[in-house]
Amino acid sequence: MIVRLVRLLILLAAWPVAALAGDAPGRFDFYVLSLTWSPSYCEAEGGARNDAQCETGRRYGFLVHGLWPQYERGYPEDCPTRLTPDAAEIRAVADLMPAPGLVRHEWRKHGSCSGLSPADYLKTVRAAREAVRIPAAFRRLDNYVMVSPAEVEAAFVAANPGLRPGGVAVTCDGRRLREVRVCLTRGLGFRACEEVDRRACRASRVVLPPVR
Repeated sequence: MIVRLVRLLILLAAWPVAALAGDAPGRFDFYVLSLTWSPSYCEAEGGARNDAQCETGRRYGFLVHGLWPQYERGYPEDCPTRLTPDAAEIRAVADLMPAPGLVRHEWRKHGSCSGLSPADYLKTVRAAREAVRIPAAFRRLDNYVMVSPAEVEAAFVAANPGLRPGGVAVTCDGRRLREVRVCLTRGLGFRACEEVDRRACRASRVVLPPVR
């Protein structure tokens, strides 16, 4: 009996405090800005879904997937709220997130945990995107390009003073580069994020499809 109790106490001590208390709006440690390479999404699944961002001539490169509150270990999601962004607020970020359904989804799953109103959360999404400079090499691609995840990370580090390799991670689907994730403080400064960095793409080379 005593041994079981000790084991239970050890298990509870290993859990993040937030996991015991439940996710609550405004209680998190930092943000992750997730930038999706739109041509990869469109080539993999977006085109088959007839997603508007994948229409020929839209010329999208990196778009915002989301701005995600994070714990040092894990992240909150689907925090209780009755608020939702209205049509005008969604239109205001259409240049960053062209799909209204994505904006609503990101608000429900992640923005609801920011402690902000929908309008202020989406303003923070814009501020976070403006805090990260896209390297010139990735602003427009007319042909397929093969790169290593390390090369992409290095390009973002070089383009953003203060960003370190431990604060940016590339994700892939095994063949294509899918996202670049940049870790930001609650004040939108660059910071390290060990857990996010550990989950980065491990492929030696990935492809970036061209901008459509």
